[in-house]
Amino acid sequence: MTYPEAIVVGFIQGVTELFPVSSLGHNVLIPALIGGSWASDLNVARPESPYLAFIVGLHVATAIGIMIYFWRDWIRIIAGFFTSIIRFQVRTVDQKMAWMLVVATIPVGVVGLVFEHEFRVLFGKPIRAAIFLLINGIILYAGERFRTKKSLAADAEIQQLRVAQATQARPRPVPAHAGAHAAASSHVVTRQEEIAHGEQADERLAKKGYLEAVVIGSAQVLALFAGISRDGVTMVAGMFRGLSREDAARFAFLLATPVILAAGLLKIPDLTGPLGNGIHGQILVGSILSGVGAYVSVRFLMRYFQTRTLTPFAIYCFLFGLGSIIYLQVK
Repeated sequence: MTYPEAIVVGFIQGVTELFPVSSLGHNVLIPALIGGSWASDLNVARPESPYLAFIVGLHVATAIGIMIYFWRDWIRIIAGFFTSIIRFQVRTVDQKMAWMLVVATIPVGVVGLVFEHEFRVLFGKPIRAAIFLLINGIILYAGERFRTKKSLAADAEIQQLRVAQATQARPRPVPAHAGAHAAASSHVVTRQEEIAHGEQADERLAKKGYLEAVVIGSAQVLALFAGISRDGVTMVAGMFRGLSREDAARFAFLLATPVILAAGLLKIPDLTGPLGNGIHGQILVGSILSGVGAYVSVRFLMRYFQTRTLTPFAIYCFLFGLGSIIYLQVK
């Protein structure tokens, strides 16, 4: 594996893991589309593939990038988990969120541990990844096109709340000479708003039952097919169960964090063993780009999904998947 390959793969992993366009699908397809040494070096379906260990190992950096953005939330949720065990109770929002994430993670954890190799061998082929990427686009489009009344009503309720809060918190005029200090203050205010929105979202999510969490979390199993986006299908499942688009995105990102972290940690021994020989520098470079890409992506998407839809990603996946199918068939 060369450094250019590691740089491209690391960046793609960090960004596409959060964007609902399938990181694994892109990491299977792009080397095949480029061809040459890329196709031979970066073959995820090859037995004992160092490339598979590399991209899954990058999940650790991706998870760290997400956790940095949600670090305050994770402190609350982890504290809620331990206090619920110590006190034998689940009463607070943080305690319920912790256990909702636990039960929602179980289905994909079990299926992934048992069938990961079979999924990789059967569906880690470029043409199959292209087909599933096209299907991913259809899923995202259908998720927006056939949203439930509860989900649409949840969107409207959040927007009304935001308008009311903005009316109450009338910003004071900023002096023209304030300069960099004003910009820094504006950044702090924006981040505080994001934190407050997250806490409000957790209160809404905690009102959902554990069965809802399991149903939404089970959608992650589909992401074992290269080309199906973990966050995309989880968001669609969340909206189908009545979540607003924003809350569905938040739950999807929180839910994905322990899964991708665990998947990455399981591959660390491979990267430190024979499969990682000669590519430790590439692993470091790819990991840095993956972590930074994940942080920037999750910050952008949390604001994006406050007002915008999955439709652009659906169109992208459909066209990229269809184009890849045609190209791979005729080349």
